[in-house]
Amino acid sequence: MDIRILRYFLAVAREENITKAANSLHISQPSLSVQLMELEQELGKTLLIRGKRKITLTEEGVLLRKRAEEIISLVEKTETEISTNKEIISGDISIGGGETEAMSVAVQTAMSLAKEYPNIHYHLFCGDAEAIMEKLDTGLLDFGIIIEPVDLSKYERLHLATADTWGLLMRKDCPLATKSIIEPKDLETIPIIAPKRIGLQREFSSWMKRDLQNLNIVATYNLIYNASLLVKEGFGYAIALDKLIYTGEDSELCFRPFSPILKGNLSIVWKKYQVFSKTSKKFIESLTESISKNNP
Repeated sequence: MDIRILRYFLAVAREENITKAANSLHISQPSLSVQLMELEQELGKTLLIRGKRKITLTEEGVLLRKRAEEIISLVEKTETEISTNKEIISGDISIGGGETEAMSVAVQTAMSLAKEYPNIHYHLFCGDAEAIMEKLDTGLLDFGIIIEPVDLSKYERLHLATADTWGLLMRKDCPLATKSIIEPKDLETIPIIAPKRIGLQREFSSWMKRDLQNLNIVATYNLIYNASLLVKEGFGYAIALDKLIYTGEDSELCFRPFSPILKGNLSIVWKKYQVFSKTSKKFIESLTESISKNNP
């Protein structure tokens, strides 16, 4: 499969029109149409539904768009790494992380490196552990910050001494807001908005000493911001990490930690046997040194 044809396909998917896509690619419309048909013949699948006003993607076309974006991103990343002057520390570093204050550890390392190596550029991706590990596996991310528990057998990791605190995010006018801590018994009768990740749900079940699925789970989430909107509307109480949603005096929301305390341990991970670019190697060396200094 030719990279050039994948770029053509993505242009059509973006423009939803072959003529507009051909103009953006500076090729003729008939030539583009022929090459797209040849791509469909090669794959043995219809990728495009050619309507009168616009083109839409079939299910197979949606999948190809996702994979084509990943392939081209990886090609461009590889080209940059290879063509970079080896005497100069420059290039791109891609870091993924869940919504956690621990991302500040990576940011602080980036800031310290920026003084000496201003030509390093950073790309941050926010997602849950499954999305981060998928992108690590395909090479689209160099590093990921993962909230444990999660199976890290395929990855090297650097444990971060910092840990986030789990608790309950709720409206300030809720009855539980009068408490300073949240105990397992407090979750038994309330509507709960829980993290979608199965590993985390098992962690909470262990903390509660009962299956979380037996409680009144009214919604699940993978990123807390959208869940906080449900909390604001009074839809339920969200199991969440501290310090991610603003709960100051002028906020409708508050956070109460669990008791017994439940911490979310964190690690920065990368693929085993990964061959680092000079730039990525410099980043992980600097991060390791920073962690060692702060946690002797």
